[in-house]
Amino acid sequence: MVGGKSAGERVFTSLTILIMVILMVITIYPFWFSLISSLNSGEDLLRGPVFLWPRELTWASWEKVLADPGILKAAWITASRTIIVTVISMLYTSMFAYAFSRSYLKRKQFYVIIGFASMYFSGGLIPSFMLMNWLGLYDNYLVYILPNIFGGFYNVIIFNANYKGIPDSLFESAKMDGASEFKIFFRIVIPLSKPVLAALSVFTAVNIWNDYGTTLYFTQSNSLQTLQYVILRLIQSNRAVENMMNTVDGSNLAVSQLLNSSDGHGLVTAHTIELAAMVIASIPMIVMYPFAQRFFVKGVLLGSVKE
Repeated sequence: MVGGKSAGERVFTSLTILIMVILMVITIYPFWFSLISSLNSGEDLLRGPVFLWPRELTWASWEKVLADPGILKAAWITASRTIIVTVISMLYTSMFAYAFSRSYLKRKQFYVIIGFASMYFSGGLIPSFMLMNWLGLYDNYLVYILPNIFGGFYNVIIFNANYKGIPDSLFESAKMDGASEFKIFFRIVIPLSKPVLAALSVFTAVNIWNDYGTTLYFTQSNSLQTLQYVILRLIQSNRAVENMMNTVDGSNLAVSQLLNSSDGHGLVTAHTIELAAMVIASIPMIVMYPFAQRFFVKGVLLGSVKE
């Protein structure tokens, strides 16, 4: 229809908007529920849950979490490993993908087979534990760094497709001017790959930030606990703490010290501390997404679509 939309198009648009709004509410509300519950008085929550806003607003649970040395130490471990792994992994993986994308690389099919095999098969937990122990990485901070240097073959595929989109004339001109492979990579390839680097950096950072398995299986020291692992122990200990304070896992200082600050009554309870810790742990990634959002679609499309 010239000059406007037909009735069918308007109905379709309205239904699409309605569905997207419903999906948005379903996605956002769990976080909102956790946020308002963590800001509500713990004793008041015993009367029933809050749904839209706190009935008795208080920052007591947040203050307890942010003042706890165990939580702060875990947050530092998590933040440092996230930054270090993201930077090193993106540099290493992008360089690997650049070499992989070159037409003169011999036996490329062999590397492709190994790469795809690594995407679908793993060595298993016990062999991984034995390997980390043999390498001296068990209960060592480097266990958070070294095994994650390579970002995975999926990232190589994205980088490779992006590099294929760079005109060969740029590489030929640079080589005629005497540029080395390293100079070509850092002066030409990296500047033209910023959207892909940004998008994959966000994905990598989120995966590392949310990882608690490495702490669970490959460390035992309280000083190496990550924020997500501490939250896991908070969730596991919550029921027992509310029923019987002496059942708190005393071997985990970060959890026991934090939960022992509450007797299950008043402004702060184990449940509100748990919610506050979860919300606080989510904030860095939530804040990061808006700044990187403009790179997502462009970066992934540049890395996956080749003319």
